[in-house]
Amino acid sequence: MKTLKFEHNQAMLIRQGQKTATWRIFDDKDIHVNDSIDLVDKVDPQNPASWVSLGRAHVTMIVEKRLGDIRPADFEGHEQFESTDLMLEHYQKYYGPDVMLTTPIKMIHFELEEAQKRTPANDDIRTTLREIKMYADGGSRGNPGPSASGYVLLTMDDKVVVEKGIYLGITTNNQAEYHSLKAGLEDALKRGASVVHVYMDSMLVVNQMRGIFKVKNRDLWPVHVAIKEIVASFKEVTFTHVPRELNKLADAQVNEALDAHLGKSKK
Repeated sequence: MKTLKFEHNQAMLIRQGQKTATWRIFDDKDIHVNDSIDLVDKVDPQNPASWVSLGRAHVTMIVEKRLGDIRPADFEGHEQFESTDLMLEHYQKYYGPDVMLTTPIKMIHFELEEAQKRTPANDDIRTTLREIKMYADGGSRGNPGPSASGYVLLTMDDKVVVEKGIYLGITTNNQAEYHSLKAGLEDALKRGASVVHVYMDSMLVVNQMRGIFKVKNRDLWPVHVAIKEIVASFKEVTFTHVPRELNKLADAQVNEALDAHLGKSKK
């Protein structure tokens, strides 16, 4: 079967239904309308063992144009560029300096087959989990101020196992981020997971957990140490930074927890 591989941030957009097209300059796959293709998420581009299938997709339309002839309507289902120069720079980065505005590009539109689309998982899955994804987020309205943490656990094919938001009281943003990570890992451990892939939009927390940044804030020491102890209980835990727009599920849990608590306090 023909295969198309995507960077993780693009794969997340596909899962969320926001990306339904990919532009390719050199189509070595010889893809045609009505082809069935396998979409792959390169979770860690440097580690093929981490790559996972997004599912099977059906090619619905193919359009060929020169880069310089791209118009706003062509961006439907695809990431947009602020200018033609930035678009050209992007494709030169991937395909080399020979790419010009006269270079032809193949716009491949696809649709995930119905069986591959994201659906909630049966709660019984908790007893059979081995490898799991976790999106975590935390927020403080005031920094410090009323805060909440949120996390979402998913199977490797993006079926939601649990979504949860927890009101924390008065904390800082960073404390809330850490507590979301701690709560999510504790839940994953209870469900029998041995491998957890963590995704957060907090560069600080991700880099501190990976040992790239030191934990200089004394208020974060206790929860950081507690999380390190939990991590040691798993076979493997990976930490990946993602943009905020790719962490919407966990962010929604944070805001729901805050809104629910603050709404009650006003009554």
